[in-house]
Amino acid sequence: MLLCAPMKNTSSQKSMTGAEALIRCLENYGVEYIWGLSGGAAIPIFDALVGSKIKLILVRHEQGATHMADGYARATGKPGVVLVTSGPGATNTVTGIMTAHMDSVPMIVLTGQTISPMLGKDAFQESDIFGITMPVVKHSYLVKVTNDIPRVIKEAFHITNTGRPGPVLIDLPKDVTSATFTGTTLDPKMDIPGYKIPAKPKKSDILKMAKLFKGSKRPVLLVGHGAVIARAGDAIKKLAYKLKSPVTNTLLGKGEFPETDPLSLGMLGMHGTAYANLALTRCDLIMSIGSRWDDRINGNPAKFCIGAKKLHIDIDAAEINKILKPDAYCIGDAREIVEELVKCVDTLDTKEWLKELDGYKAKYPLNSASSEKGLTAQYVLHELQNVTQGRAIISTDVGQHQMWSAQFNLAIKGTRWLSSGGAGTMGFGFPAAVGAQFGCPKDLVVAVVGDGGFQMTLSELATVFIHKLPVKVLIIDNKYLGMVRQWQELFFENRLSGVDLEGNPDFVKLAEAYHIKGVHIDKAEHVRARLEEAINFPGPVVIWAEVIKGDNVFPMIPAGKSAYEMIIEPPHRDTKLEKPTGST
Repeated sequence: MLLCAPMKNTSSQKSMTGAEALIRCLENYGVEYIWGLSGGAAIPIFDALVGSKIKLILVRHEQGATHMADGYARATGKPGVVLVTSGPGATNTVTGIMTAHMDSVPMIVLTGQTISPMLGKDAFQESDIFGITMPVVKHSYLVKVTNDIPRVIKEAFHITNTGRPGPVLIDLPKDVTSATFTGTTLDPKMDIPGYKIPAKPKKSDILKMAKLFKGSKRPVLLVGHGAVIARAGDAIKKLAYKLKSPVTNTLLGKGEFPETDPLSLGMLGMHGTAYANLALTRCDLIMSIGSRWDDRINGNPAKFCIGAKKLHIDIDAAEINKILKPDAYCIGDAREIVEELVKCVDTLDTKEWLKELDGYKAKYPLNSASSEKGLTAQYVLHELQNVTQGRAIISTDVGQHQMWSAQFNLAIKGTRWLSSGGAGTMGFGFPAAVGAQFGCPKDLVVAVVGDGGFQMTLSELATVFIHKLPVKVLIIDNKYLGMVRQWQELFFENRLSGVDLEGNPDFVKLAEAYHIKGVHIDKAEHVRARLEEAINFPGPVVIWAEVIKGDNVFPMIPAGKSAYEMIIEPPHRDTKLEKPTGST
């Protein structure tokens, strides 16, 4: 688990306002950037940033600020920090806060607030952001005393990035930040008696899991986002190699076990690979490492890995028994648990199992070919993989392009794949890529977005231009809200409603209006050269890929169904596995 550096024990040497004390505390925690948008109630804090070591990134919308902080946190492991004003400024952060909460991302959100005497009196730009965000934060504060600011900041950083990470909101009335700070230290003691970090994993729980591995012929390791957060990749690789076990991953677990490894089955679930989902119908043991068994990989718990032993590793005790009742589990940091588990297991005889899975890989490969109908998204994303060779940080929006990118853009490290999983937030991909580029300035960062989601936060092109960030934005433009259209075609007798985006702009001209280079692709023969042109360009580029309109993402497990009912891409489109043939 990556933690913040401890605060320096610094006495106040001169008179400071509460806002100045706040910024000093953030500096002592090594905060590099604050993403925000100013307003009246937050002016004292923005004023205190003048001359600070912290760089203020002025965004064009508060939602963009939260997604940038989110992308920065996912890529670096350090909490992202957001600063906005009261009322609509604060409420505009709710989508980003929920996104971070659902995916366990460390984030500090600072909101200005009306003066304390006016709280609850419907003052100008007053909103109860403390109450509004309560369901989607790990913790929140309404600061009423100026001298409490250092303690609140210290507690917030401790809470946001220990145990299961999550966003912390701090609401700061203007009179509190304007008042003089009279405290004696910026490093006070914390006072959070109700907050407990999970204890060290129990050795007895680890031994119980190890015992269940004995005799397994068809094991599967399932890697989730918790493994990425814990930086458990090296330990998982050792475990997989020792067991000779195949490994699959959730959407947010991509890369913590390299998807280029021969033992990798890629992503499983609703739009996972056919061979990963077929493994679920045949395995005799599955161990989740930091996965929630969520409905996108487990649409029908009663038919999930029928007959297989189920093991669960998670840092959050609330996830145990929530969806499935495991045969054994261990609560704690995923990396620590797997490191100990490696010492306790023996090599398994999986030769026939791996041979069977290789057969599925050969029979049901992902189809990246272009079509006689025109350019396909699959072909574009397959070529993106060929051009980048997995070295890029990929940040996706939500929809069909997200699933195709998950299928074809193979991740070799967990922090190089950023995507909104639990919340499924359209508009996330581009600003998250911007935050990742701030955090990893020397890395290639590519935002893979749909034409719908991109238009929700495209105003942040101004932020990219101003800060000369070399982010590449690949727009998969099929002129539809594609995933909704696919469901309407398959499950609503193709009654299309509210999905047509024929009014899309010329995205190259749009990019140029923001002083950014634009590249257009509409033919398969142009894809490789124009992707290389964009990737090699030293500044930001918007790549507009116009693809065929009516394509669908396969494989697909319909909502509420199990892997036994997977629909495989044509020519195997009608293939269904109605019963768990060969399962124990």
